[in-house]
Amino acid sequence: MSFLELFFDLVYVFAVTQLSHGLLQHLGWATAGQLFLLLLAVWWAWNYTAWFTNFLDPDHPAVRLVLVTIMLASLVMSAALPQAFGERGLVFVVAYLAIQMGRHLFVVISLRGQSLSREFERALVWFCLSAVPWTAGALVAGWARTGLWALALALEYGSVLVGFPVPGLGRGRTDAWTISGEHLVERFRLFLIIALGESILVTGATFGAGAFDTGRTAAFVVAFICAVTLWWIYFGLGIEAADAAVESASDAGLLGMLATYIHVVTVAGVIACAVGDELVIAHPTGHTATTTAVVLTAGPALFLIGNALDRRVMLGRVPRSRVAAVLALALLVPAGRLLPPLALAAAITTVLIAVAVRDVLEKRREKRLGQQHRSPGDR
Repeated sequence: MSFLELFFDLVYVFAVTQLSHGLLQHLGWATAGQLFLLLLAVWWAWNYTAWFTNFLDPDHPAVRLVLVTIMLASLVMSAALPQAFGERGLVFVVAYLAIQMGRHLFVVISLRGQSLSREFERALVWFCLSAVPWTAGALVAGWARTGLWALALALEYGSVLVGFPVPGLGRGRTDAWTISGEHLVERFRLFLIIALGESILVTGATFGAGAFDTGRTAAFVVAFICAVTLWWIYFGLGIEAADAAVESASDAGLLGMLATYIHVVTVAGVIACAVGDELVIAHPTGHTATTTAVVLTAGPALFLIGNALDRRVMLGRVPRSRVAAVLALALLVPAGRLLPPLALAAAITTVLIAVAVRDVLEKRREKRLGQQHRSPGDR
């Protein structure tokens, strides 16, 4: 991974901040749905750039120039996020389409005649198709814009699953995508760090903006422990085995494609956790509204669902601890209305800690069994 890629990611720190603040300022189902669509678009812009640097050398001068240009367009797109469903819809769409179509056009032209160029050419055709509902949505308002943009994203996300079929160009196959699976998975992990970083920033900023009383201090500590636990769960159990699975995969393209879809769920969960942290630190005591209870439990639940799917793809199994934890979080939604926000947050963090502890115990058990199965000559 190059330093330019790390520098590029800084723009998406801003994008994640914009999304979490947007949900916090207008907490509700309609806003959550709209912001999820925007997250899908932001993730898709970042994700394709991660694939772009996987295929091409990010230290090549021409590729560097493209990355810096995408970075500028991404900054414009991120700045337009709070008003994307308002007066800046067209700005958002123009910046987004410039990122997606400009990047792909560069590959098609610069690698003309090579097999990789044809893969990007197919995808470019689908981006031209999705540009129609994107642009039409920017020119209308209300639910019409939401529906048209949802259609555009459905076209873009769905086209990957069917191999970007285009008459005359055929259909792509994941086993033909010669990628570095290790590099791509590392990029996904770093984006998750970006999302966790937003949670840390929110925790510190919200706590520092008010009085350091007992309730707010306790909420601050719980939020920090929650963020650390999320990190522990993701980067703990099975991370070495997952790396080995990526390196030995016969179809790294398929693995990368599945990881693309899975990680957007995980990132959505972390962003919701950041929103929940700010709600609890700002108002740790008193009645817990239904929307607050849902946000507090939905974030960790989405994170665990994404993590469970990741383990299924990488390791071939879903840890039962994730399933049990998601069920426990679902039960906390109605129960949470009887608790103050701080108590509900503490209960949720306890569930997450139980998952992390279970992971540690399972890892120790596997290590112990592995030592027992070694022959005397190997010891």
